[in-house]
Amino acid sequence: MTTQSFKGSCLCQGIRYEIDGDPEHFLHCHCSRCRKLTGTGHASLLFIKANGIRWSGNESQIREYKLPESKAFFSVFCTACGGPLPQHAPDLGTVFIPAGSLDSENEISPTGHIYQNSRTAWSCQDALPKFEKMPDDF
Repeated sequence: MTTQSFKGSCLCQGIRYEIDGDPEHFLHCHCSRCRKLTGTGHASLLFIKANGIRWSGNESQIREYKLPESKAFFSVFCTACGGPLPQHAPDLGTVFIPAGSLDSENEISPTGHIYQNSRTAWSCQDALPKFEKMPDDF
């Protein structure tokens, strides 16, 4: 894969980021930690070989939470809106981007699922009906 530019922001758009790097993986992680962190059935994460993140906006609102009992699991988020933000792991030369935080449409698609044995039975059911918006009867 080739070097690309990835741009995104938190929900309130008070914090923006830009990352230049080489995409390595785009994975759906079904581990219990990612489910707890996102409140969904999986986290969609881009793994980018990059040297860092360029931030703009109110950087004082960026916080990191490291799970005490874990060697490597941590979360980066905006304190104003709670929106997830990219995580830089300098020792790996990698940035993990929560795919939903991207504002740019990059030509990259998911390449797989990880921690599939932790997947909940209700997550990722392809046979469910699909709607363009919230159905009127909801």
